[in-house]
Amino acid sequence: MNKRRFLKPALALAVTLLLTLPGYTQAVLNSDVDVSAACRELPNHAQLQSALSAARAQNNGGFNLDMWGTIVNRDGVVCAVAFTGTNRGSQWPGSRVISAQKANTANAFSLPALSLSTANLYSAVQPGGSLFGLQASNPVDTHVAYRGEPANYGQWNDPMVGGRIGGVNVFGGGLALYNAKGQLLGAVGVSGDSSCADHNISWRTRHTLNLDFVPGGVSGDATRPDNIVYDITNPTGFPIGVSASGWGHPACSPTATTIAGQLPAVQK
Repeated sequence: MNKRRFLKPALALAVTLLLTLPGYTQAVLNSDVDVSAACRELPNHAQLQSALSAARAQNNGGFNLDMWGTIVNRDGVVCAVAFTGTNRGSQWPGSRVISAQKANTANAFSLPALSLSTANLYSAVQPGGSLFGLQASNPVDTHVAYRGEPANYGQWNDPMVGGRIGGVNVFGGGLALYNAKGQLLGAVGVSGDSSCADHNISWRTRHTLNLDFVPGGVSGDATRPDNIVYDITNPTGFPIGVSASGWGHPACSPTATTIAGQLPAVQK
């Protein structure tokens, strides 16, 4: 018998059987990278879910909705995806990828000495802003975003894990992650409520994960360097709100604004 003719179907059968094994790891299924190595310094799925749930349970000034959260490493590789509801349909399905976009954005536009939250980017990308057009760069990799079995969304083996998601999001919910040595490890993104509540939840999630040793930012508050900035006003006769600092974000509710000013100070 021709060995090649025998080996090809045998190999195909072996691969099929392997893919059905319950313990088949995300690192193999999503073969972009070695996930265990790429994400070794970052929280795992269980840690993200616990911190996200604790943050969501507080008053955040939004609609009290369940949330999606994503963590990426410094290379933009998705390390963990989680949600707070009873199942994947308990929070907006579209917010899964948005949370990943936010994590990617906060990581992609933060530096070892300067953290930019996604909330800080809102005004800068408006027409006439210093970063106008940024939101159209670095598009989401739709293969990474939508591949795999939806039943695994938000689980330890979410199909996004191990992929480079890409994407740019320019409203509240994404924050860079810095460890106690001041090293920039990646970012967390949160989505599922108003953008202002998303920011508050993301901030509290990062604080619980003990990854808020933020070196500096543009907020003007040294104790919260990459906090959301509420300084947009509408000048008479001008249809678009203007941020005094250039880093402002629209206000969603008085409660969310008040809470943002009372969020835990970053660690030093």
